[in-house]
Amino acid sequence: MSSDFPPYPSGLRLAGRRVLVVGGGNVAQRRVPQLIAVGADVHVVSPVVTPAIEGLVGSGEVTWHERVFADDDLDGAWYVIAVTDDRAVNDHISALCEAARVFCVRSDDATLGTAWTPAIGREAGLTIAVVGNRDPRRSTTVRDEIVAGLRDGSIAAPHHRERTPGVVLVGGGPGDPELISIKGRKALMEADVVVADRLAPRELLGDLPADVELVDVAKLPRGRSALQEEINRVIVERALEGKRVVRFKGGDNFVFGRGFEEIEACREAGVPVTIIPGLTSPVSVPGIAGIPVTHRGVTHEFTVVSGHLPPDHPESLVNYEALARMQGTVVLMMGVENAPRIAAALIAGGRPAGTPVAIVCDGTMPTQRTVLATLGDIGERIEAEDVRPPAIIVIGEVVRVAHPQAFAASSTR
Repeated sequence: MSSDFPPYPSGLRLAGRRVLVVGGGNVAQRRVPQLIAVGADVHVVSPVVTPAIEGLVGSGEVTWHERVFADDDLDGAWYVIAVTDDRAVNDHISALCEAARVFCVRSDDATLGTAWTPAIGREAGLTIAVVGNRDPRRSTTVRDEIVAGLRDGSIAAPHHRERTPGVVLVGGGPGDPELISIKGRKALMEADVVVADRLAPRELLGDLPADVELVDVAKLPRGRSALQEEINRVIVERALEGKRVVRFKGGDNFVFGRGFEEIEACREAGVPVTIIPGLTSPVSVPGIAGIPVTHRGVTHEFTVVSGHLPPDHPESLVNYEALARMQGTVVLMMGVENAPRIAAALIAGGRPAGTPVAIVCDGTMPTQRTVLATLGDIGERIEAEDVRPPAIIVIGEVVRVAHPQAFAASSTR
């Protein structure tokens, strides 16, 4: 059959149907998860498979026949993917498929198969499949352009289903608008009302449709601050009016975000509420700055601490004596103002004054910078470098790992 004709596109419904993948290498590793995602009954025939495929076998998502291909493996198959590195085997499989009238994809020579694997993307309730006539890079590029257009609204694909009222708590991540989850951004763009704090990715607010109500509930350090009770009242009130409300936060809703208080308010009022987590700043911001919060042979734990209250404050719930005795990483949030007093408490509890410290300012934003210090001089460094919130403070030997040139080689333990 001539391969000059273009392929006929069709959407296959493979849920519950047997799909045979012959070969267990890297190409199979890319194809198998896509088949699992559409509910296919996936059978892999290969003497060996990659560790990733073996993991799917162990979780019960794939059946592995640990041997070479046999002709009767084709029995009952609706779709076959031949991805071995042996052309003769692939030739044999495709010939059997041709005789049995089963569509077959080949990885070694697409022209000899009866089906091609498209570049697939999913967005806005749509499945986008692009076949580039044996030009996979072009297919992938076109797919990505379409998916990006659906996400940013430059390609219109409005939902015709009625949006249900309720509240969605969306964690926006550490600040860079590209670090919000796809699901979070989608919820944001489908909202009737957005209740946003100042640390939520601000550029995304400019992408909201013009008819979306934006409610500013910023909490400024030692300054103007929206009361949590008022935030609760607004999200519940708008939802009871039949609107889709997104409570848009920086970081994650449940890491010093008071998100569960908002859930309780919604539940008490009978308002449906769902949660879309965000990248949490005490892990992602140090990571983006090149600082691991754990490192093999250095630390086996890390502790995230709110520093909005000093150690001697009667309402502080942090046991600084116990924290000082631990050897792991301490990640301090909201702690710029109280950092010198917290450092003093850790030193008093046994942490060496020379313990390395990194202060990551404006994490993930264009103005991001890292100020290095020790527990003993952190106050001086904050003043000298004019450090202001928001900042994540990392305390421990992992800072030395990331910046060995800035600290003496000997351990502070």
